[in-house]
Amino acid sequence: MSAYVISEVDDVRDPAGFEVYRTIAAKTIAQYGGQYLIRGGAADLIEGGPPPKTIIVVEFPTLERLREWYASPEYAEALKVRQTAFDRRLIFVDGVLPV
Repeated sequence: MSAYVISEVDDVRDPAGFEVYRTIAAKTIAQYGGQYLIRGGAADLIEGGPPPKTIIVVEFPTLERLREWYASPEYAEALKVRQTAFDRRLIFVDGVLPV
């Protein structure tokens, strides 16, 4: 069953670092079988709040594979850059089981 990473990027402090992060992250996501479904498109707030920031959604084949990616030495390089480049909320979501 697919699993998803939902990232809400907030407060980019270092645009150059953000680009370095994106490059490394994209390579590692592909390496671990992930694919981008949403990568920063326009988001409209319909209900609730606060207003959405930049939203990224990545699909992985399984939650286990997603967790392997996040804990991988390859992605650790991106995480080092992220710490000083930008803030975000990161959510892991297991896919829906068939009914």
